[in-house]
Amino acid sequence: MPDVVIVGGGVAGIATAYYLGKAGVKATVIEKDAIAAHASGFAYGGLGPLSGAGIPGPMAEIAQASFRLHTALSQSLPEESGIDFEFRSRLSLSLAFDDVEASGLKAAADWQNRQDGFSTEWLEPNGLHEINPMISSEAVGGCLLHGMTDLEPYKFVLALAQAAEKLGAEVRHGVVTGLEWSGSRVTGVVTGGGVVPCDAAVLAQGPWTGAASEWTGTSLPVHPLKGQILRLNAPPPAVDCSVSWSHNYAATKGDGLLWTGTTEEHAGFDEEPTSDARDVIMSSLLKMLPAMEDAELVRQTACLRPVTPDGLLAIGQVPGWEGLYVSTGAGRKGIMYGPLMGRTVADLILGRETSVDISAFDPGRFA
Repeated sequence: MPDVVIVGGGVAGIATAYYLGKAGVKATVIEKDAIAAHASGFAYGGLGPLSGAGIPGPMAEIAQASFRLHTALSQSLPEESGIDFEFRSRLSLSLAFDDVEASGLKAAADWQNRQDGFSTEWLEPNGLHEINPMISSEAVGGCLLHGMTDLEPYKFVLALAQAAEKLGAEVRHGVVTGLEWSGSRVTGVVTGGGVVPCDAAVLAQGPWTGAASEWTGTSLPVHPLKGQILRLNAPPPAVDCSVSWSHNYAATKGDGLLWTGTTEEHAGFDEEPTSDARDVIMSSLLKMLPAMEDAELVRQTACLRPVTPDGLLAIGQVPGWEGLYVSTGAGRKGIMYGPLMGRTVADLILGRETSVDISAFDPGRFA
C-alpha cells in the first residue's frame, strides 16, 4: 500500500485520510495550525445541493452525490467517532421582496422539484408568517424547500479526524514549504522539520493551495473568498426553518444561537472580522427578520473559502507529476463537498474508478 501525505487539515484533507483508512492505507496529515482551524471549522454547515456555483450545471451531479454521502455518514460516523455532529433535517425558506425576485425563485423551483428527494412550494405572505411570524411583512412571498439538512461543521470534521485516526491516520503539525521529486514522481513533502517521505501526496490547503504552483511549476489558481458570520442571542421564537434572501441566511443552530451571514469579500488572506461586515450582515438580517433588531451579538467569525477562476472544484492529478493530487475549490460549500472530494481522491490514489464524473474539475484546465 502507498504511503500518502496530505497537506491540509480541513474537511477535504481529513476526509481523504478517512477514506484511505477505510481501504487500509495509513495517511499522514500535515496541518500548520489545527484541525478545522480555518473555513472548515467556521462554516455555517448547511447542506444545500440545489443551488450555488455551477448548479444547475457541471456541479449538479457531484452536489447531489455529496448530499447522499452526508446522509450515509450521518448513520455511521457518530458511532465510528463517538462524536455527535448534530446532523438534522431542516426546512429552508427563500424570500422574495419584489416580483423579479419572486420570478427567479419560481423558475429555480421548477428544476428543484424534479430532483429526487426534494420538493418546493410557493408561499404567499400569510404562509410566510405561519412558518415564522417574525418574517418581514415586506416580503411578497417565498419558496419553501423540503428535504434539506445541516450539521455542526467543526464537530463534523473532528468526527472524521477521530475516525481516521482509529483507522491508522496520523495528524502532524508543520508548515509545508515544498515537495521532493524523483524524475516526475513525488517522493516527499518538505516541512520546516524535514522531509516526510511518501508515494503519493495530496494538496488540500484550501485557499493556500495556490502556493503549490511555485513547487510544481503548474498553475493552480486558487484564491481566498472571505466570509463572515454572526452568532446572536435572539428573541424567540427560534428560527427553526432556515430563512434566506439573496446570498444571506439566518437560522437557530444547536447551540441555541441565531447564526446569520454571510459576506463574499475579496480581501486577500485577511481573516480578521470587521465592523463593516457586521453592519452588512445585520442589515440583511433585519430585512428578513425585523424583530432581530434587539438581538445581541455573541460572536463574529471570519474565514477564507477556496475558489477557482471558473467557480468549479479542482480535483485530480496535478498535470505532469505522478502521485501528486489536488483537492480544493469548494467555495462556500466546502463542508458539503468535502467528504465526496476526499473519497474521490482516495479512489484516484488507489487506482479505483471514481463514483462521479470529475472530468470538469481536472486541475489541468488551468495550465
